[in-house]
Amino acid sequence: MAKTPVTFNLNDNAVALFVDSGASLIDVLRRGVGDLTPKQGCAQGTCGACTVLIDGVPHLSCLTLAETVTGRSIFTVAGLADGPRLHPLQAAFMEGFAAQCGFCTSGMLTAAKALLDRTPNPSRADVVEAISGNLCRCTGYEPIVDAILSAAATMQGRAA
Repeated sequence: MAKTPVTFNLNDNAVALFVDSGASLIDVLRRGVGDLTPKQGCAQGTCGACTVLIDGVPHLSCLTLAETVTGRSIFTVAGLADGPRLHPLQAAFMEGFAAQCGFCTSGMLTAAKALLDRTPNPSRADVVEAISGNLCRCTGYEPIVDAILSAAATMQGRAA
């Protein structure tokens, strides 16, 4: 199988490697780079567990060809915390019990980060729309929505 050179920034770190032609981005991130935070769920683009940000926009890494990300900036939830200090989204998910089994959590956090980057003070409807491509079978979504709104309030310096 032909190999294609791919270079990109992953969570502000330069990555350069050869990938199999036609390889999905999730496979390259997990197997080629070792970032296990995007989860391989349905592999059909319906669950959102593999959501990453490409140049700040949410994408399903299971449906994204790795060779299309050359020169782009990719963000996974592995880049969210600042060392041992949790990002406000992570802290709000933890404090609000927004993660139960945890399988959807990285996709939810990534989608939420994209929302808060573009809409720092979102409405409940904004949050629901932002995570609408992410399935969760455990929480019933309310704790997730509440956690995202709480994180937004924290990041804006106001009470949740």
